[in-house]
Amino acid sequence: MKKIKLVNRFKKLCIITLTASMIATGLTACGKKSVKNDKLTIVATIFPEYDWVMNILGDKAKDADVTLLLDNGVDLHSYSPSADDILKIKSADVFIYVGGESDGWVDDVLKEKLNKDMKVINLVEALGESAKEEEIVEGMQEEDEHDHEDADHHDHDGDEEEVEYDEHTWLSTKNAIMYCEKIEEAIASVDSKNKDAYKKNLDTYKADLEKIYNEYEPKIKLATTNTIVCADRFPFRYLVDEFDLKYYAAFVGCSAESEASFETIDFLSKKIDELNLKSVFVIENSDQKIAKTVIDNTKNKDAEILVLDSMQSVTKKDIENGKSYKGIMEENYKVLEKALNNK
Repeated sequence: MKKIKLVNRFKKLCIITLTASMIATGLTACGKKSVKNDKLTIVATIFPEYDWVMNILGDKAKDADVTLLLDNGVDLHSYSPSADDILKIKSADVFIYVGGESDGWVDDVLKEKLNKDMKVINLVEALGESAKEEEIVEGMQEEDEHDHEDADHHDHDGDEEEVEYDEHTWLSTKNAIMYCEKIEEAIASVDSKNKDAYKKNLDTYKADLEKIYNEYEPKIKLATTNTIVCADRFPFRYLVDEFDLKYYAAFVGCSAESEASFETIDFLSKKIDELNLKSVFVIENSDQKIAKTVIDNTKNKDAEILVLDSMQSVTKKDIENGKSYKGIMEENYKVLEKALNNK
């Protein structure tokens, strides 16, 4: 989105300034590989990546230094790395990041790698031709026109506009399995003495994810309806596409909008009536105001609000309390099944 692009340009400028400052003050010349400890060092930007790593490491995690950068509930689209974060990335053995518009700052950080043998995994890039472009579906509210005009003024330097890919690639179990395979390969190449343990852990974890997916796939695909309504941002395209579902939503997944227009509210309300839906979805941590307004404008005014978790606000405390990628995906499947069967 163009509004996001402007923010990312500012973030990128900040990273360049931070990197230059670190070089000037000698922070990047500290030695130890240049800052290497003797442990396997892995940096993941978001929770799903971190949780995959921990499952692959298994009991070897105690011998590794694993960092989750976004561990305080900050949304991927709002995150700006600190000088300490940048230093951790630059000296990591394995670095995993999403690779969408929100991670536009990463390229500048990786230009000054301290560990030249670093294994880097970019989730969007790893999908290749399977990566999905952002889409505007019927009834969805687009960004404010003023923001588009301002963004256009800055965006065009005679070059073609870049394709904007949906960043939320982890919300597909099939994608997750592929990513885990790439992560295991990267870790094993750095720490080959434990490669058999990593492969065993990978196989066990893949089987767990496949079991959950295979349990819910027929329930979702054979449900009484194949359409959901989300009165919120919609970062779940990879999730619904995995089951060939249709969706209507208030905003795209990376939208910065928080107020829905009358037209958007009216469209979603009428769609619920038309499809005789018993539920409307929101994203985790939503204030649910838009969803409640949508429901109030339906004929029966009795639709239930259900939550789909995009895993963009997981905190360190959540992890300590047992939150996991596998558990969240299973819960997402459960609420999808409930909504699609109008239970």
